[in-house]
Amino acid sequence: MRRPPRETEESARGISRRALLLGVGQTALVAGLTLRMRQMQIVDAQQYRLLSDQNRINIRLIPPARGLIFDRNGILLAGNEQNFSAVIVREDAGDVPAVLQKLAQLIPLSQEEIDRTERDLKRHSPFVPITVSDRLSWDELSRVAVNGPALPGISPEVGLSRYYPLVEDFAHVVGYVGPVSESDLAHLTDPDPLLQIPKFQIGKVGFEAIEEDKLRGTAGLKRIEVNSVGRVMRELDHKDGQPGENFQLTIDAKLQDFALARLQNESAAAVAIDVQSGDILASVSAPSFDPNKFVRGISTADYEAYNTNDHRPLVNKAVQGMYPPGSTYKIVTALAGLKSGTLKPTDKIRCPGYIEVGGRKFHCWKSSGHGVLDLEGALEQSCDVFFYTVAQRCGIETISEAARTMGVGVRPDLPMTGLAEGLAPTKAWKLKNRKKEWLIGDTINSAIGQGYVLATPLQLALMTARLATGQAVMPRLIKSVNGVDVPIVPPDPLPMQGAHLNAVRQGVWKVVNSIRGTAHGARIEDPTMVMAGKTGTSQVHNITAAERASGAYLNLPWKERDHALFVCYAPFDAPRVAVATVVEHGGADHQAAPMARDIMLFALTGGMPPLSAYPAGVRSTVETLQKNLQLHDFSAENTVKTRA
Repeated sequence: MRRPPRETEESARGISRRALLLGVGQTALVAGLTLRMRQMQIVDAQQYRLLSDQNRINIRLIPPARGLIFDRNGILLAGNEQNFSAVIVREDAGDVPAVLQKLAQLIPLSQEEIDRTERDLKRHSPFVPITVSDRLSWDELSRVAVNGPALPGISPEVGLSRYYPLVEDFAHVVGYVGPVSESDLAHLTDPDPLLQIPKFQIGKVGFEAIEEDKLRGTAGLKRIEVNSVGRVMRELDHKDGQPGENFQLTIDAKLQDFALARLQNESAAAVAIDVQSGDILASVSAPSFDPNKFVRGISTADYEAYNTNDHRPLVNKAVQGMYPPGSTYKIVTALAGLKSGTLKPTDKIRCPGYIEVGGRKFHCWKSSGHGVLDLEGALEQSCDVFFYTVAQRCGIETISEAARTMGVGVRPDLPMTGLAEGLAPTKAWKLKNRKKEWLIGDTINSAIGQGYVLATPLQLALMTARLATGQAVMPRLIKSVNGVDVPIVPPDPLPMQGAHLNAVRQGVWKVVNSIRGTAHGARIEDPTMVMAGKTGTSQVHNITAAERASGAYLNLPWKERDHALFVCYAPFDAPRVAVATVVEHGGADHQAAPMARDIMLFALTGGMPPLSAYPAGVRSTVETLQKNLQLHDFSAENTVKTRA
């Protein structure tokens, strides 16, 4: 049956519309694909090329060179040495245990190191390189490199590691670095990505820790190309980081070396300060330790040996050790009495050998007494009764205020760890910390540096420097940063009369230079280097009346013997250096004084003290001592030979 013409025309028009719509759709689709292909191949080509490269390019951090530390004369105290190591990347290694076992056949690798590496790999991202073994020899590094194809994920690395050429001399001042730990990271809110690198070294104690952010520097970057199995093919790009800042300390390495050797095997500390600038010239704590052992992680045996030593080599006694200052504190008591007006330089006080207060006897060190003395004589002979009397007159608040003025009981602002504040006690302090009222006996004990009074060797050196100059000398440790000198801030004058300071100075001059002085045997004979000083003995064992009567206190065990102290400055007429020494349990023979004198002479002369500066009667003994000192050899430039 034939369709009508009208129906046929309508059907044709419908087909034409559908064909047109289909054609438009096809055209739009082709155009969209064309535009998308243009976008991908031309406009976004760089982006997709980068995404593709990421499948074969790794980006790694480059640890920067740690800043160097020098002494005041440019002698290296903390440097960096080349360190060969083998690292592993978990993402590239595949079968990690198998790879590590192969590596163990090429280089010395204990099961402990293997286990530690596997733990580190699990704790970090699979792309982070983990150090398997460091301190490799050149031959060991070469074996790792040559066998690279058989060790997927393993690559040899050449980096830097910290070392301390003067070994124990600066262990307590400079401190040391060690591998970053979980504990280190836990204390940081926004840790540097460098710290995520296993075995990355950061400052642990001392100057290294305080100035860590400046010494560390900033990381560099490198892009490396790897093949399909993760083997490094080539380095595409390398951008070095910013090295850490270089520091020059105020300490004189030769003086530091001599001072530590002079303390010999004692448990002791010594500090020397330039009284004009406040520069710390030496700060030693004996015995010391080898900081290089901590750089790679100290062994349990070595740490136990240090930790169980009753002379406490790991403690920085110069700034952490708090000791009753003993009779060196009579300088403070004298100044307190003079400033308050309760004591005049010409006042005379009789010493019968003791003073009785509240039904209790407080003895003088000389049981028969010193007779009638003025201030200079009381300092010269270190009469306890004289200062007991002064303390009763002026009171503990005045004494402690004078102590803080002189630097005792105030924490110094220095880039050192463990700085102790010391203690200049007051009535309020005892009530708060001991829950007891202050007693007159407490004041009397404080007058001679006993009781609650505590000071560090650094504070005692600072006290002496302030006495010598009449200025509020501030200690400093940094001389320059990156070659730019740190300016010296002129100190303010002490709030004390010059006549009062001179009266005390004359007394401490007599301590050393008068025949009756308690440190006469430690005097300096050279008239250009005449020294003033003050001896001190602080009890650590309460001597009973029976022990005093029998003399048993003279033969106490080492840990119950008195500490020996000495503070001094020289030259007397034009002070340059102040020194403080503390010998733990050194007894009452004042061996601290000869040590301080020798350190003073070395500081003033710049080398081994000449025998002509010593009293004639001790020159042969001093000569023998000097010959037996084990010192570093500073003769060759940039070369330091360690002690035998």
